[in-house]
Amino acid sequence: MFFLPEKLDSYVVAHSEQEPELLQQLTRETYQKVLQPIMLSGPYQGRVLSMISKLVRPKTILELGTFTGYATLCLAEGLQTNGEIHTIDINEELEDFQRLYFDKSGFGDNITQHIGNAIDIIPTINKTYDLVFIDADKPNYCNYFQLIVDRLNPGGIILSDNVLWHGKVVEPLQNKDNSTKAILDYNRLLKEDPRVETVVLPIRDGLTISRKI
Repeated sequence: MFFLPEKLDSYVVAHSEQEPELLQQLTRETYQKVLQPIMLSGPYQGRVLSMISKLVRPKTILELGTFTGYATLCLAEGLQTNGEIHTIDINEELEDFQRLYFDKSGFGDNITQHIGNAIDIIPTINKTYDLVFIDADKPNYCNYFQLIVDRLNPGGIILSDNVLWHGKVVEPLQNKDNSTKAILDYNRLLKEDPRVETVVLPIRDGLTISRKI
């Protein structure tokens, strides 16, 4: 989704950092072999995730929604030496695909994959986090926030994807549109919860940065 005119958006992309060759390969193979390849973060948002991670310099990262691992590798670029990422996805069929690219990247030893329901898995990981990326099933966004906010270190960052949800957040809510309702509830939660301060960025489908106070 474009929030800027397409020509201006293209200019922004052209004058931003280019994605590494390995991520270009990952993108090509995702489009060749995996359903719904549009779920990839993509080169521009990937560079944004990389830049934020490099600014934060996290020791520990939690990612909810691995897909084929594109965003995982972008976030890994900012890890401290011997830092770690725990990434959770419900689709076990993508585990080997993810691992192939994780190991090619040189971050393989830093990345732990978890397969299953994130609601069940998050409480079993005995970690606190400097950076969290939420890009999983929308109806559980509020639940994910409540599970991780107290595990976020002071000054830690939550990045939340798809918070503008194809522009539906400013349209009349349709009956049974559970995903849009969930995003509206989540955006309200981030705005009102005193534990975080939040800014929404109109990047692709909307990216929120929330900082733990």
